[in-house]
Amino acid sequence: MAKNEEIVFGIHAINALINSAPERFIELWLLKGREDERLLPIINLARKYGISAQMVQRKVLDDKCKGEQHQGVVARVKPGKVLSENDLDDIISLAEKQNKSPFLLILDGVTDPHNLGACLRNADAAGVQAIIVPKDNAAKITGTVRKVAVGAAETVPLVQVTNLARTMKHIQKMGVWIVGTAGETDTCLYDVKLSGPIALVMGAEGKGMRRLTRENCDQLVKLPMAGSVSSLNVSVATGICLFEMVRQRAL
Repeated sequence: MAKNEEIVFGIHAINALINSAPERFIELWLLKGREDERLLPIINLARKYGISAQMVQRKVLDDKCKGEQHQGVVARVKPGKVLSENDLDDIISLAEKQNKSPFLLILDGVTDPHNLGACLRNADAAGVQAIIVPKDNAAKITGTVRKVAVGAAETVPLVQVTNLARTMKHIQKMGVWIVGTAGETDTCLYDVKLSGPIALVMGAEGKGMRRLTRENCDQLVKLPMAGSVSSLNVSVATGICLFEMVRQRAL
C-alpha cells in the first residue's frame, strides 16, 4: 500500500466515511455472498458515488486488514487532512459563534489505538468539539481507531500539536479552564464546578499525565474509587468525566 493511503474497515467506520468524504475512496472490497441489511446501505452509497466495489473471499479481507475484525467490508482511501495547532482557534471560535462554550478533550500520551477509538466515541456522544493530542508518542487515526470509534473519527476533529504545554497555555489565554485527572489529588470530580469553557486532560495508560502537562492544569481532580483496583481504563474514566461535565453544563 502506498504511503499516502489508508486501509479502513468495519461497517460503521466505512458508512461514516462514505457519507462525509466519498471522494477519498479509491476502492472497496465486500465479503462475497454477504449482501444483508447491514451491508446494503454501503453497497448503495458506493453505487451512488461511483466507488469501485468488488466482492471477494474472506481471506482477501483478512489479509488487507491484517486479521482485524472487518465485519465483511474493507476500503482503501486517501488520507484526510491532519489538523494542527493552527486549526484550534477556528474550532474554538466556531463553537462560540454557535453559542456553545468550548468543550475540549486533551489526551496526553494515549498510545493504544483501541483507547483512542473509544475516547473518540465518548467525545462524540458528549458533544466535545475537538480532541487534542501531542504529535509524538500518541496514537494516530488508523483503521483500528476508526473501527473502534464506530464513525466518531469522522465527526470529532483530532488536533495534533507539536508542544502540548504551549497549546494548553494558548487555550487558557482564550478563556478555557483546564481540568486534569490525577490520582494524587484529594479533590473529587463531583466536588468541582465543571461548566463554562472547559478542557479535560486525561493521562496515558498507567503513567498518567506528564509533569509539564500536570503543571499547566488549572485544577486537578480524581474519581472516587471504592474497590481494590487503583485506576480505570483511560477511555472508561474519560467517559465518566465527560458526562459529569455534560451534566453540569446542562444545569
